[in-house]
Amino acid sequence: MKKHQSISPRQLLFSMAFLLAFSGMVVFLFSYRRDEKLFTHITGELFAEEMQSNTLNLHYTLANPEDFGIHDYRPVLSCYNPGQAFNGQAGTENLLSSLKSLHKDKLSEADAYLLQLLIRSLENSLALSSYPYYGEPLSPVSGAQSNLPILLAEYAFRTRRDVEDYLALLDQTDEYFASLLVYEQEKAKAGFIMPAAFLREVRHQCDTIVTKETLENDTHFLQTTFRERLEGLLQQNVITTEEASHYLSQNDRLLKTVLLPAYSALGDGLLLLEDESVTPAGLAALPDGRAYYEQLLISETGSYRPVEEIREMLKSRFSEEYSEIKKLAENNPELIRSLTLDNTESFPYKKASQMLLDLQDRMTEDFPPLPGGSTNVAVKAVSRNLEDYCAPAFYLTAPLDATDSNNIYINRQKTPEGLELYTTLAHEGYPGHLYQTVYHNRSALAGGERPARELLWYGGYQEGWALYVEFLSYGYASSLLLEEGQETAALTAQLEARNRSLQLCLYSLIDIMIHYDNASYSQIARLLENFGIRDTEASRSVYNYIVQSPCSYLKYYVGYLEILSLKSMAREAWGEGYTDLRFHTFYLDCGPSDFLSLQERLPEKGS
Repeated sequence: MKKHQSISPRQLLFSMAFLLAFSGMVVFLFSYRRDEKLFTHITGELFAEEMQSNTLNLHYTLANPEDFGIHDYRPVLSCYNPGQAFNGQAGTENLLSSLKSLHKDKLSEADAYLLQLLIRSLENSLALSSYPYYGEPLSPVSGAQSNLPILLAEYAFRTRRDVEDYLALLDQTDEYFASLLVYEQEKAKAGFIMPAAFLREVRHQCDTIVTKETLENDTHFLQTTFRERLEGLLQQNVITTEEASHYLSQNDRLLKTVLLPAYSALGDGLLLLEDESVTPAGLAALPDGRAYYEQLLISETGSYRPVEEIREMLKSRFSEEYSEIKKLAENNPELIRSLTLDNTESFPYKKASQMLLDLQDRMTEDFPPLPGGSTNVAVKAVSRNLEDYCAPAFYLTAPLDATDSNNIYINRQKTPEGLELYTTLAHEGYPGHLYQTVYHNRSALAGGERPARELLWYGGYQEGWALYVEFLSYGYASSLLLEEGQETAALTAQLEARNRSLQLCLYSLIDIMIHYDNASYSQIARLLENFGIRDTEASRSVYNYIVQSPCSYLKYYVGYLEILSLKSMAREAWGEGYTDLRFHTFYLDCGPSDFLSLQERLPEKGS
């Protein structure tokens, strides 16, 4: 027999209210999980697609792809397809629409921040895609023709598959360079071809980076570095002697029959595009060039300030540095003579390893320790075959999941010893790129951050930081020299820091003059004369470099100034709770970001 139970109207109202509340909670939870699941799906697909479509990116991002769900992939160099410049907008628009449909308040703090970064980054990419032929993948300064061999030479061999992937990529270099030539041909047809003088520089690089003579002599760096990497696998018993011999034979064959002809074909194709009527000029000389430059500035620096505001920031900083230099020189007349002397021999440390240890010791008080403890670092000389095409120094970015071994490369042809080596190692090592990269990678893994974060690149955040700590290292060097009783040398280090800052600030202003104001070479030459650069070859070199690499100096210097601005905001927001350690921890914990997002995040981290 069923038991009957009477229910009062009050009880009924309570029950209905509970059901409505429960239903609302279920809807809320479902909606919350919907956004979370959709974001997980979007970012997961985005990351996997990018990694699988570009094996170089995959290899330099992940040491163990299978740990991130990437098991089956075909080794591929990402080639340009005819007309591709116009075809990417729809996909970006669809992705943006999906991301904007999500609610930040229904995501975790880390996911909400990543969502914001992705939206802003994609919006900028979409805006840049409206100018399909304004970029230059074959720039004489740092184009694919010089960068690809470096990436191949430093392609780490951890497993047998790495060797086989490498050889597969080498086998595609002819298709890769041929696709870039198609892009240059499209650019020429649209009226955006490089000046003839710049094309000749690129052709010269094509003729000299890989030559028949070095390959026949078995001395090319892509032969010597390949042998060295195989030797490491042999010692670890990853491959056999027979396998190593087979791989060596394959490498030599591909270098001679694929890569060498690829460079020759690219050079020949560019020769046909030379037009002597096209002369070096800034982006402002192109249709809508100023608008493109404004967007490129955001992309390269991560700063959302208008061009005129950035110009005023630079002018103000220039005046400040000039005044400080003048004051130092007036109060210490002996400094001017000291600048003309070679002081490298008197610097307390001669070895890079000593300098790195000193830098790590001096940074301890103001920088957080690396998560998971210290890491190994080796300082290596750039191969002689690469010296003409490499920067004075570079840090080879460690993969997200392999930060225990790091390499810094020094170009002995361009980097002297002493103070400059010390500050260079600060820029590339501690507390610079190496420290920043290892800190972020380890924090990201430990915190379960989505791998899609690794797809975002912010030149201003990274290079601005490296320059910021480089300037700090001049202060470290000054303290070191004072400890050694070298008072004049300590003051000279301070003066060198001001001089470097002044020069970078000047070149950043010139970048704006060339690419936004359409300043001519003669105008820039007259400006440089006022600062003692009267040699025509030197002024032409400065002008051409900035024409070839718009926003390059700004990426460093505006990034640096944005960090100083952020630091000032932190002092004001945190009051007595501010310390340099707290600010540096905030900056590093946020990870690579644009500066607008960092500014917005600062107040909430001040509580």
